[in-house]
Amino acid sequence: MSTLSVALTGNPNTGKSTIFNELTGARQKIGNWPGVTVDKKVGIIEHNGRKISVVDLPGTYSINARSQEEKVVSDYFQQNKPDIVVNIIDASNIARNLFLTVQLMENGIPLILNLNMMDEAERHGIKIDMQKLEAAFGMPVTNTVGRSNKSVRKLLDVFTNAVMTNYKPSELINEHIKKVHELQRSGLSPEKIDEEIIAARYDLIDKIMSQAVTVSAAGKTLTDKLDSYLANGVSSLLIMLAAFYLMFQISFNWIGQPLADIVGEFFDETLVPWAAESMEAAGVEGWMQSLVSDGIIAGVGAVVNFVPLIFTLFIILSFLDGTGYMARVAFIMDPIMRRAGLSGKSIMPLMMGFGCAVPAIMANRALDTHKDRMISIFVTPFITCNAKVPIIALFAAMFFPDNVANVVFAMYLAGIVTAIVMAKILSKTMFKEQQSTFLLELPPYRLPDPKTVLLEAWDKGKGYLIKAGTIIFAMSVVIWFLSNFNSDGMTEDMDQSYLASIGSATCVIFAPQGFDTWEAGAAAVTGILAKEAVVSTLGILYGQADVSTEPDEAEDAANMMMATEMASAFTPLSALAFMVFSLLYSPCMTALGTVKKEAQGLKWMAFVFLYTTAVAWVISLIVYQVGKLLGFE
Repeated sequence: MSTLSVALTGNPNTGKSTIFNELTGARQKIGNWPGVTVDKKVGIIEHNGRKISVVDLPGTYSINARSQEEKVVSDYFQQNKPDIVVNIIDASNIARNLFLTVQLMENGIPLILNLNMMDEAERHGIKIDMQKLEAAFGMPVTNTVGRSNKSVRKLLDVFTNAVMTNYKPSELINEHIKKVHELQRSGLSPEKIDEEIIAARYDLIDKIMSQAVTVSAAGKTLTDKLDSYLANGVSSLLIMLAAFYLMFQISFNWIGQPLADIVGEFFDETLVPWAAESMEAAGVEGWMQSLVSDGIIAGVGAVVNFVPLIFTLFIILSFLDGTGYMARVAFIMDPIMRRAGLSGKSIMPLMMGFGCAVPAIMANRALDTHKDRMISIFVTPFITCNAKVPIIALFAAMFFPDNVANVVFAMYLAGIVTAIVMAKILSKTMFKEQQSTFLLELPPYRLPDPKTVLLEAWDKGKGYLIKAGTIIFAMSVVIWFLSNFNSDGMTEDMDQSYLASIGSATCVIFAPQGFDTWEAGAAAVTGILAKEAVVSTLGILYGQADVSTEPDEAEDAANMMMATEMASAFTPLSALAFMVFSLLYSPCMTALGTVKKEAQGLKWMAFVFLYTTAVAWVISLIVYQVGKLLGFE
């Protein structure tokens, strides 16, 4: 029997992904749709002896192919004919959600309409007659409570029993489709046709609502009460800052760091000695022992040590997003973004930059104007992506052990402030002022589904793990080679290596910042290839130190490996300047390549490399020199 293909579609914030996760669990594969960075989620399950392939399409409000998500959904239905298409509706916002439903039916796509969050609809005083709704559309209607596994699993029975050929659009729908076709042939201007079709859709939705939905007066909801504090006034900004500060405390002090200590101890006290003893016993050549211990394990281990911090951070971010609070963050930041010369929509790609600059840069396609897209692309590299977190966390733990969370929080703020300031400068110098609109849905507050939070955190964190296991592995080998060889062959004196030559040629420009060692210069160069390589480079270069003495308990596992020599190479002030430079200078090569593609020009890639590095150099210079004047050196 052939596999049954099912596609889930619907507006954002309808619980669609929660339903997908409940149906497929861990049996899902995450990739990207061809040519875009939007997630492609597919899960294979079996029910009643039938194999079912479920595709979770991106959340979208329409299929006009204007945004990246809309194009993915539109292209999918043009190129694929799934057996069943399930339109997930937020029952508490049914009128708004039905706009996409009508569009899909206009395109001849047979649907099952699933009313999700029926419990929230009832709390809002909304009563939906499912039989009348089914008759109005001429398609089957089901209902679920997204976080109820039992409720969602009933959909599998619907999938295996549904015979979509038994359902035909109702007379009401056929009349609407006929009117749309007449408008398309009317000879009116494209803009006028679009206006008339949109009006016809809302007229149809009003008719269906009057037949199948009754809304009784409801009191002030919990969301309304919370938004009076969380999305309005000065209190909302203070609460947002407090929420992110708490997030950093949890990630870098209370939970993430203790877990990172365990990972670091495993590498330093178990894996490295075991590998050394095993290779020694097997008679492995000295250079190979050095490659494995000092190159691969030291380099990769220095990065993997921060995986617990990053996963803790992603879990918290996924939780906040699931509650609906992250949408409020965008809303709160809109006035600030407008003062920076951007629309509030720009905050969304910038927020993606906290994960990785590459998808964040590509997400700028969704912005409405050329000015917004270009400026947002140019300032995204200043945002603290997860590849920069290990650099910040390492230096914060080594030089500011009593204030790790405070320093990390300050670095995140520094990246945000720099992005905003540079956006304003660019909007006033390189691009003409344009008016932009800001449309954003504020979903109701709800308790996130734990499974969805964990799966989303895993999807985001997995990218970091893949980098640590591939790019960083390769970079560790390259860095080990550069640090152990010169034109005469292998050398035991790292000061005479290729890497020392590269670092020596580079480090002179950092003398005013206080970190003019060749090791710092070498780390900055390798950071252009991949930001994670900064930590792995320092791990290899400074990992040769004798760390047999027991460090202070406040120092983490990274200190145990590198504290002795790094403490002599940096002061707290020069370490802070190095952190600022690493935070702001050129994005990695992958991100630079993405800039070239999205901005459509090699000159723009070169511009981003040069101007971000110049900004980083100037700001790190100010940090160090002002710090010296204030007596902190």
